[in-house]
Amino acid sequence: MDGRAKSAAAVTLAEVAAAAGVGESTVSRVLRNHGSFSAKTRDRVMDAVNRLGYVPNMIAGTLASAGSRLVGVIVPSFSNIVFADVLRGASQALDDSGHQSVIGVSDYDPAREEELIASMLSWRPAAILLAGLEHTERARAMLMGGGARVAEMLDIDGDGLDLVVGFATAETGRASARHLLARGYRRIGYVGHDLSRDTRAAKRLAGFEDALAQSGLRLIDREIAPVPSSVEVGRDGLERLLARRPDLDAVYFSNDDMAVGGYFLCLSRGIAIPGRLALFGYNGLDVARLTPQPIATIRTPRVLIGETAARLALTGAPAQTVDVGFELIEGATA
Repeated sequence: MDGRAKSAAAVTLAEVAAAAGVGESTVSRVLRNHGSFSAKTRDRVMDAVNRLGYVPNMIAGTLASAGSRLVGVIVPSFSNIVFADVLRGASQALDDSGHQSVIGVSDYDPAREEELIASMLSWRPAAILLAGLEHTERARAMLMGGGARVAEMLDIDGDGLDLVVGFATAETGRASARHLLARGYRRIGYVGHDLSRDTRAAKRLAGFEDALAQSGLRLIDREIAPVPSSVEVGRDGLERLLARRPDLDAVYFSNDDMAVGGYFLCLSRGIAIPGRLALFGYNGLDVARLTPQPIATIRTPRVLIGETAARLALTGAPAQTVDVGFELIEGATA
């Protein structure tokens, strides 16, 4: 077991009052923005609130002490089947334990995720499940002081707050690069989407480039669209990349959606796969498996991750990191 501890009890109004040097009634007035208080007092109270990660309790009296059956789940997107799989796994565990999920979508926006965390914690859930390890400073403070178990999913490359369930994200990129290199590809490009928001895609690319560097190589070129991933973005990205570098012999895509788009472009242009160009994706989606030539990719156990994270969060498990691993699918495009 590592140095993390289970989430502590929720920060109380009394603790905020003590930190701000005011009475509890003053803190209450500031938070409700009702009654008289000075601007200086408000600043002191809000500084203590943010520093301690205090979240107002929306459930009053005995209801709050009865034990919540709610579990907050925050995912980056509903348009990607990846997160639907995670939710399906979590729902299995929640149904078995009699808990109910409350779901929020952050759209890969850290500020939006912070808002959702504050909103969910105000209802004193039993746990919060969320994707990734990167959050705003205030979000981390709220999660640590919110009184709920926290399970971070899909990535173990970093410092977790409590429970972490996923796989080594950067290593998936390294494994992808080693696979292509072992098959003789050397002129490799990359097609991806907004890496500033999708930190896990950025970690995969970093791992991929690290494996290339260990072999004395680098990416020949890259095409990164500042938008969410999609089949269309993958198709258009590969088209732009090949217009600049027709000599590429392989392309690594940020995920299978993008790789499928690249596959469609090759079909429409008569580009032989993998004889003329190899394609490699990520996620192991059904659509990538069912193309005429199954796409080479990394399969991730998303349902298992959601189920494991929810189960551990609701059974009093000690803080820990669970590595569920991943599988490289050779497919027929590399």
